[in-house]
Amino acid sequence: MNDVTLRENVDNLLDMSRWKLTPYQILALGFAGLILVGALLLTTPAASATGERVSFLDALFTATSAVCVTGLAVVDTGTRFSLFGQTVILGLIQAGGLGIMTMATLMALLMGKRIQLRERLVMQEALNQLTIAGVVRLTQYIIKATLLIEFVGGTLLAFHWYEDMGAKGIYFGYWHAVSAFCNAGFDLFGGGRSLTGYVDDVTVNLVVSSLIILGSIGFVVIADVWEKRRFRAFSLHTKVVLVATAFLTILGMLVILLIEWDNPATIQNLSLKGKLLASYFQSVSPRSAGYNTISIANMENATLFFIVILMFIGASPGSTGGGIKITTVGILVAAIGALIRGKEDVEMFERQIPKTIVYKAFALVFIASAMVIFSTMMLSLSEEAPFLQILFEVVSAFGTAGLTTGLTASLTASGKFWIILTMFAGRVGPVTLVLALAMRQRRTVVQYPEGKVIIG
Repeated sequence: MNDVTLRENVDNLLDMSRWKLTPYQILALGFAGLILVGALLLTTPAASATGERVSFLDALFTATSAVCVTGLAVVDTGTRFSLFGQTVILGLIQAGGLGIMTMATLMALLMGKRIQLRERLVMQEALNQLTIAGVVRLTQYIIKATLLIEFVGGTLLAFHWYEDMGAKGIYFGYWHAVSAFCNAGFDLFGGGRSLTGYVDDVTVNLVVSSLIILGSIGFVVIADVWEKRRFRAFSLHTKVVLVATAFLTILGMLVILLIEWDNPATIQNLSLKGKLLASYFQSVSPRSAGYNTISIANMENATLFFIVILMFIGASPGSTGGGIKITTVGILVAAIGALIRGKEDVEMFERQIPKTIVYKAFALVFIASAMVIFSTMMLSLSEEAPFLQILFEVVSAFGTAGLTTGLTASLTASGKFWIILTMFAGRVGPVTLVLALAMRQRRTVVQYPEGKVIIG
């Protein structure tokens, strides 16, 4: 492909105005297109370690899980796919983590193309920004920060694993660094082991969990912290994300530690250091990462249900993670607090939250809950498994967490289909998906008189 043809392809990718599509539709179709291309590549004999083609449904499931940075797998990534297949999966993870418009913008900048207003509007939606100001500069920062963080994390893991695996450890180090930072949760260890072999390994636990946290808090937060470096100077968004992340991480660690303390199938037989590391890691991972250092299937039901809540909450806006987003929960808590105190305005860190954002937060939770309920019902009809196991699988897919109690490997064709749709909805975002499917918004010119409805 020559430079002229490549430039034309980039122009076609970014010039969406002639299609008369909304930014929401462009994002949804972009993810769908990338998934389809990835699935087709994974069905080729070159992608298989045995030379036997992976079925299209399994390839579609794997591609969706990779692009949606989920980590659920119906075939073993480390043993079923060849080096080419693993590279395709890693490319899908990177593209899905950065986002469709970020990758398209990178190509355009490399080709010297000017980013037009409509493309900036799509980028605004893709990056969860309130305005289009500075979105191109933010995109450039995202690309640079991603490569730097993944390189540092990959180097640390490569040096550590080189002692055990030799040259293979270098490949594993950088591969898993990308997967961890993008909150994908794919691993190459085989047998569905994830990182259980490193449950008390300080280096692996801290490096991988740090990559997960950096990927889940969002690029806007990373940039804000890097530039200002003082909590008081941070934006409201950054303050909410950092405080909520710290609170949920500590709370999750304590809950898991207390409930699983006497469970011989998880952490009972570990040293105090191992128990603390395992509890901390499993508190971080459900936020959208998908790695585990202890057996998820052998956890207590109370722990599994608590992890379901963490997966449903997910990461922060503009990050590589899914879920309803941690800021949404923060706004809901603040709104409920204002209601209890009898205040009309919702306030956080001495700032007033616009009512439109509060309404959007409630709508997001309602739509997300409806999606989870529907998917759980459908999976309950197609799979023979306990309800909690099915709910765990659905929320893991929706929150793009990638954790599983073991149900993924035994899913029926119908079950795989519903999980694929759930992963897609979780990555694109419930509100984005609904607006992408909806008709164009129309401004109302009629304003009706106020009415009252009794609730509660």
